[in-house]
Amino acid sequence: MKIVSVVGARPQFVKLAPIAHAAAVAGVEHAIVHTGQHYDPLLSDVFFEDLDIPAPDVHLGIGSGSHGYQTGRMLERMDGVLTAQEPDWVLVYGDTNSTLAAALSAVKMHIPVAHLEAGLRSFNRRMPEEHNRVLTDHASDLLLAPTQLAMQNLEREGLAARSVLVGDVMTDVLLHVRDGQLNKPSSLNASIGATPGDHYVATIHRAENTDNPSRLRLILSALASLDKPVVLLAHPRLLSKATEHNIVLDEGAVIVHAPLAYPDLVSAVQHSAGVITDSGGLQKEAFLLRVPCTTVRTETEWRETVETGWNVLANTEEEIVAGACRARPVETTRAPYGDGHAAKYAIRAILSR
Repeated sequence: MKIVSVVGARPQFVKLAPIAHAAAVAGVEHAIVHTGQHYDPLLSDVFFEDLDIPAPDVHLGIGSGSHGYQTGRMLERMDGVLTAQEPDWVLVYGDTNSTLAAALSAVKMHIPVAHLEAGLRSFNRRMPEEHNRVLTDHASDLLLAPTQLAMQNLEREGLAARSVLVGDVMTDVLLHVRDGQLNKPSSLNASIGATPGDHYVATIHRAENTDNPSRLRLILSALASLDKPVVLLAHPRLLSKATEHNIVLDEGAVIVHAPLAYPDLVSAVQHSAGVITDSGGLQKEAFLLRVPCTTVRTETEWRETVETGWNVLANTEEEIVAGACRARPVETTRAPYGDGHAAKYAIRAILSR
């Protein structure tokens, strides 16, 4: 059995780590194709080192560009890669342009496709990620769902027969990294002279929050007015759009910082007073670490985080401030994202087919 994993963005590298380890344990031949959708070293190559992932077998080096440009270039290159690799299965992750391009290429070449993190829905058709999720699910042969809610979404779309509940692989790696960071000081705290609990961690990168200068200024105004320092981990997209719009990032409470390697990010979130983000993955990581999260979006695909009170959706400046400054949520024992062995279950599901 040979599986080819196709990844290209930071959340996918995190998901890849436990899959690579589980495939090795199961004796499965596993090749990695890195599309290069994220090209900044801190958002790409360093993750392979930090998470002990084998080096990619193929690196396409696609880089940035519009959705059509990225997806088209990946499709153009993937046919040749899959012909050379001759996999039994192609495994795609999440909801990026890399996910959709790899799935489409494999389907047209009659290679079975498994989609990890299948069934997530924001029900916001303005999000490019939502189209990527839906199209990939309907094209795939095996849908590896992270939650019971995702399974229900797939059933409603007539995909129950192809769906398997495996849990969330990001839970696997986060719990492992968290345990390794327990007795270590936060590198972020050391670099900015902070102490645990006296600052927030923020990430803003989605197009709907960065492309419109008025929208970006509103978000930054909210962050600048918060009651504690806000360490803004500046994604390349945010830096580019701030420069384009002539917007200054480090005003008021905001401290601009480079993106962190994944173990450092986990440690930084653990030691923070809360998270403000528009990232899908970071919402869930904050929940698993029991750190309050404020999500700067109108909806979330991780609805369980909101239902438990550990995440709130905030769209206006007032809502962002109120969300970040709210009282600590009531503790919960709910574990909607699995038991930390999702990667093993995912590999087992592929082998069973």
